[in-house]
Parts: sequence; structure tokens; C-alpha cells
Amino acid sequence: MDSASERTTSSKKQPEFSTDDFARALEAENSQFQVGQVVRGVVTSYESDGAYVDIRGKSAAFVPIDEASLQPFRQLAEVLPLEVEHDFLIIREQNDDGQVTLSRRQLQIRQQWQRFATMQANRETIAVRVTGTNKGGLTVDAMGMRGFIPRSHLTQSSTLDTLKGKTLTVAFLEVDANNRRLVLSEKQANRAASFSQLEVGQVIQGTITNIKPFGVFVDFAGTSGLLHINQVSKTYVSNLEEVFHAGQTIKAVILDLDEGRGRISLSTKVLENFPGEILQQMAEVMDNAEVRAQKIRQQIADGVQG
Repeated sequence: MDSASERTTSSKKQPEFSTDDFARALEAENSQFQVGQVVRGVVTSYESDGAYVDIRGKSAAFVPIDEASLQPFRQLAEVLPLEVEHDFLIIREQNDDGQVTLSRRQLQIRQQWQRFATMQANRETIAVRVTGTNKGGLTVDAMGMRGFIPRSHLTQSSTLDTLKGKTLTVAFLEVDANNRRLVLSEKQANRAASFSQLEVGQVIQGTITNIKPFGVFVDFAGTSGLLHINQVSKTYVSNLEEVFHAGQTIKAVILDLDEGRGRISLSTKVLENFPGEILQQMAEVMDNAEVRAQKIRQQIADGVQG
């Protein structure tokens, strides 16, 4: 058999791909489009209420104008330029014409929740804009998402109305994508910033804000530390109110930093040259706190227990 005959025979054996076969193949591909699926497509044209996107389906997909972007815009071209590929989320199954409905906005929301969860795990902060107030606190815009700052987590909780339109730096308290809960804290962000400036062995000067049987709370540098009763003096202290008073300014040494719990442990005991000195000569100890703390740090550096 010559080569021409072989080609003819081979050609006859190959099945033809008819128009019906193409339609069935296209339908099979379209059937794979499901709600919740992320697809990639090119914006091909605009309408007054949205845009058409080619996702290689039976029909062009459609993005309603309200689903075009998480960020505010004036014209669709700003967020969905023509002939540019984007990822979209399918939010509605295909209709009788094979057209599916897409959303860029809801995909961005999903991605934003993931980003916030990562930022929370890494203890990162974020700048937000105050959009409203209520009895419980502030509502804010966090990168296009609605968040909430409880009043107890604000550094200025008594003048909420004056904060509208302001930008605040906050940390993440709760990131719950399932329930759409984004709770933030200005105090925690300030604490994180303060922690970055602190170190064990550092002398701080602060104001006593509260006295409890177990210790004294001291506010300093935008944060608060605890001077435990056992860290006041090398001698026994039975009643802290006999030693300190609210509003008093004192100096103390940072004994421990626990950023995860937001706890700072302080000590005046380490500043004493003899047991009970803080009780007998507090002014003397306070005036020379930096010099005494420097000696302690040098002892630690030399490997000597103070």
C-alpha cells in the first residue's frame, strides 16, 4: 500500500468532532462552574449595572456593579479595566443562558479575612478610620471592612464624638470570618508600641493609679505595670497603703515583660542597698534609682547575682 493510501485509511479511522460534540464538551466545562469557586477572567465590556467577563464558558459571566470592588470607586474602569485578567468568586449558578454571576468584592473580603487572621497571629497593628459611634464604642473602616473598637479598648473613651473621621492605630482582638466579627483595640496597639521600647532592667518613672492588697499598679509611657507586694522591699511589707498613695510618682525597675499577656512586672526591692531601705528612705532610693539600676545591670552582665 502506498503512502497516499495509508494517509487515506488513517484519515478515515479518525472520528469526526461534530458541532454537537463541541456543544457537549462546552456544556461539560460549564457544569464545573460552582458557587464559591474562584475563576480567572478578562473584562470585555461594561453595562450601566455591571461588567461582562470572559471566563471561557458558554456565555460571558456578569459582575454586578455592587460586586465590582471592596474599595469605593466612581467608574467601573477604575477597578475593572478592560482586557485585564482578574480573579473572581462565583456567587450565583449559571442561568438558562449559561451565564454565571461573579464577585470581585466578595473575593476581596475573603482574602481580607485571611490577611487579618495572619496579622493577628503576628501581633501586627493596622490604621483604621472612625466612621461612627455608639454606646459600646466606635465603628471603623479597616481596609474597606467594618470593624468595632469597644469603649474599654480606647485610650480616650469619654470623648467618642470627637473621634469621628480620625485615624487610629489598633491591634486585633477578634477576627471571626464566619460571624463577620472584627473587634479591635487601640489600647493593645499602644501597649505593643510601648513594649517595643522597653527592656528588662530598665528604670521607669510612673504614677500610682491603684493600690491593691497584692500590689501597686503604675502607669508609665502609655502602659501599666504591677509592683507586686513581694517586690517592694527586701523586708516584709504588711500594708501597701502605709507605703504608697494613689497619684504618687515613683521609679521602679522592669523585672519581667510578658507581651503576650500584656503584663509588666516591676520592682523597687532591687534598688535597695539594705532590707527596708525603701520604707525608711524612699526619697533617697528614688533619687539614685538610675545609678543603682546601672550597678545591678553590670552585676548581671558580669554573671553575679544581685
